[in-house]
Amino acid sequence: MRAVVLLTRLFPLWALLGSAAALAWPAPLAALRPWIPWLLGLVMFGMGLTLTAADFTRALRRPAVLALGVALQFAAMPLIAWLLARALHLDAALLAGLVLVGAAPGGTASNVICYLARGDVALSIALTTASTLLAVVATPLLTLLYAGQAVPVPAGAMLLTIAKIVLLPVALGVAVNQWLGARLRPLQAVFPLLSVAAIVLIIAIVVALNAGRLAELTALLALAVMAHNGLGLATGYGVARALRLDAATARTLAIEVGMQNSGLAVALALKHFSALAALPGALFSIWHNLSGAALASWWARRAAD
Repeated sequence: MRAVVLLTRLFPLWALLGSAAALAWPAPLAALRPWIPWLLGLVMFGMGLTLTAADFTRALRRPAVLALGVALQFAAMPLIAWLLARALHLDAALLAGLVLVGAAPGGTASNVICYLARGDVALSIALTTASTLLAVVATPLLTLLYAGQAVPVPAGAMLLTIAKIVLLPVALGVAVNQWLGARLRPLQAVFPLLSVAAIVLIIAIVVALNAGRLAELTALLALAVMAHNGLGLATGYGVARALRLDAATARTLAIEVGMQNSGLAVALALKHFSALAALPGALFSIWHNLSGAALASWWARRAAD
């Protein structure tokens, strides 16, 4: 069990190694592009396996905070993405990709980071669940709003894609967890590592697809991705503290707003835009886990007064 936890926490290292492998051998990994929706479906099924019906009703216990978190998630992050893309003069495909990251729901790793940061884990799970459900409608509409002038945005087709690769696997995971209960404990313990492996492979495929242009794009795009994540974290924490919410809640909102389901952004970009548009999501997957882990480590040494 400890080995599984350690291997899971080393996700940023595996992501960097996967990216390096993609640059060294791009052709075989690029050929795996059709696997991406299935890999993301596996990740979302694993998320469903950690949830029960009680997790959905938990959201009703703190409706004001839940509404605040979801509002910040979908109001701040796509707007920040659009402003950064325009300020840095990113081309249309990268703008669409960065907006997709911003319009995505909360990241699947946010609950673990919240736990490590001494945040409110129950609230984190409720926020991730709520934003994932709302993303079916919110993500296509927000992408259309912010990126529609730069690239054609098939909002209706995106809605169907999200339903297939997010809602169905999550619902199936929840149903399996409800029906089988304790029998799933060994599988639940291993699934985070399987999810990490799936996301690492998704990142490697995207890097391989963009291997020819990666060198010329990395510096500016990396700046956009790091700023996007940092401003999201700061917005979640700053708004919560300005409203005089306790530190544990503020940490939770920071993590939920700043950490995105970038795997979903990658899958949507590849299906509805281009391989280049998937690159912001791939870089965000690496960076937000590094920044989230560092922030959690710093917060863990300080009491959440």
